[in-house]
Amino acid sequence: MTGASPPAIELTDVHYSYPDGHNALRGVSLWVEAGERVAVLGPNGAGKSTLCLQLNGILEPTRGSVSVCGIAVGKKHLKEIRKRVGVVFQDPDDMLFMPTVAQDIAFGPSNLGLSEKDIHARVEGALSAVGLAGMGARSPHHLSYGQKKKAATAAVLSMEPEILVLDEPSASLDPRARREFGGILAGLSQTIVMVTHDLPYAHEICERSVVIDGGRIAADGPTSDILGDAGLLAAHDLELPHGYVMDHH
Repeated sequence: MTGASPPAIELTDVHYSYPDGHNALRGVSLWVEAGERVAVLGPNGAGKSTLCLQLNGILEPTRGSVSVCGIAVGKKHLKEIRKRVGVVFQDPDDMLFMPTVAQDIAFGPSNLGLSEKDIHARVEGALSAVGLAGMGARSPHHLSYGQKKKAATAAVLSMEPEILVLDEPSASLDPRARREFGGILAGLSQTIVMVTHDLPYAHEICERSVVIDGGRIAADGPTSDILGDAGLLAAHDLELPHGYVMDHH
């Protein structure tokens, strides 16, 4: 493998216990290559969000190791890691706190020591990437939930991360906003890791899915194979919507 670029994400036997003793991850090993899109599926409390928070060092493994683009995730490299890994949290209100959308999107880049001109270019680029061109002067409070979700994503994209981690990206979106947001995600070039309960969304956006249950990986393969395995889904409390027909593209 000499000369090959390191995987975007590499988890090796990762264990994580919360201070109350709850073991959220129990030996997770996972490789994600650059440019892959991977859905992380599983029942509530399976460890999905805990797994995502390991990817940019918000949480550090109790045991095992995590590396991103070949850099070990840990206190020493946090700044570098957070430049490379952008996390879009489930609730956009957790991410939007400035008077205008443009200021929210500029917040990250302005900490990178860029020129005003470069910051402005990143803000404009991120706004247009999420379909909010021309809306930078608006107050985040006056946006619809779907627009807030796009703005929160733009605030992460303005950092030009190599990896995008999304926690329940379709949660609380109405059908149209869900479809629009899916289109935005499908058009991005980043490596994407997406935690979701929304199995059709996983199918639309991610060619690969990982099922996590009880803090362990229970399955890992092409999304269409995983969603086509009724026994596997039932065993891990995963349900396709009634009448949903898998089209194998």
